[in-house]
Amino acid sequence: QVQLDESGGGLVQAGSSLRLSCAASGLTFNSYVMGWFRQALVKEREFVAVISRSGGSTDYGDSVQGRFTISRDNDKNTAYLQMNSLKPEDTAVYYCAARTYYRDSREAEGYDYWGQGTQVTVSS
Repeated sequence: QVQLDESGGGLVQAGSSLRLSCAASGLTFNSYVMGWFRQALVKEREFVAVISRSGGSTDYGDSVQGRFTISRDNDKNTAYLQMNSLKPEDTAVYYCAARTYYRDSREAEGYDYWGQGTQVTVSS
C-alpha cells in the first residue's frame, strides 16, 4: 500500500532551520505532485508548498514564501521541505501529501495520499 513517511521535525529556537523529509513507497513517485501542509492547534490545515512531478514548478503559501524551499529527489522517492528563519507561528504538525495533477494544488481536497505528520515546534 502507499505510505508517506515524514521525518525531521523537532523543537528548535526561533531563527533556526529544519529540513523535513517525506519518503514515499507503494506508488510511482515521479507520477505524483507532492505537497506540504501544516496544522496548528485549533487552526485549519494550511497549504505550505507544492512541487510538480519533475520538480520544475513550485508554489508556496504566503506565510512561508522566501523562507521555505520545497524539493524532491525522484531517484530516492523523497520530497523535502527546507525551513529557514523559523518563527513561533510556524509551530504545527507538518504533513506531506501526494496527488496526480498540479492544478488547484493549494487545496487539500484532491490529494490522494497523506502522511501521518511530523511535529515542528519553534520556541521564542
